[in-house]
Amino acid sequence: MNSFSHKKNRKLTIEELERKSVDQFKTAPKLPLVLILDNIRSLHNIGSVFRNADAFSIQKIYLCGITATPPHREINKTALGATESVDWEYVKDTNRAVNTLKEDDFEVYALEQTESSISLADFQPASRKLALIFGHEVKGVQQAVIDLCHGAIEIPQLGTKHSFNVSVSAGIAMWECYKKMNLQ
Repeated sequence: MNSFSHKKNRKLTIEELERKSVDQFKTAPKLPLVLILDNIRSLHNIGSVFRNADAFSIQKIYLCGITATPPHREINKTALGATESVDWEYVKDTNRAVNTLKEDDFEVYALEQTESSISLADFQPASRKLALIFGHEVKGVQQAVIDLCHGAIEIPQLGTKHSFNVSVSAGIAMWECYKKMNLQ
């Protein structure tokens, strides 16, 4: 018999969760992880990445190329206020964002299936400053951007599809990086 079957498992109230205010979040320590969204077309995906970035206390998001920027009603629908808490910046050219981060000693990796991609399960950040790039929902990360990266990371997949939704990939990658770079 399952050992949990006799335990009560009451859902916590909003007050019991002790969530930070936006001001508290802004001054709290951040995971030294930056996300780069390279030509993400879906406003819902953008909002979902913001929401996940807030949950994992990500340092910053760079929105590049055609990626829309807040404020936008459709982004806000899934971000649920995370566009106010998570630091973000629009940079038209993804290559420029990557080069700027590399100059600031960030390790930069594309989340992409390449000839020499590393499984996310095996990936170990070599430094305390990491940037992950997530690409267009159909075309992925631009090859010119991949060429600037330290490498590529791939999320293992066992089914018939060859990719995850970009916001799902971002959530999986953030969780794995959180475990490996945890602030606690």
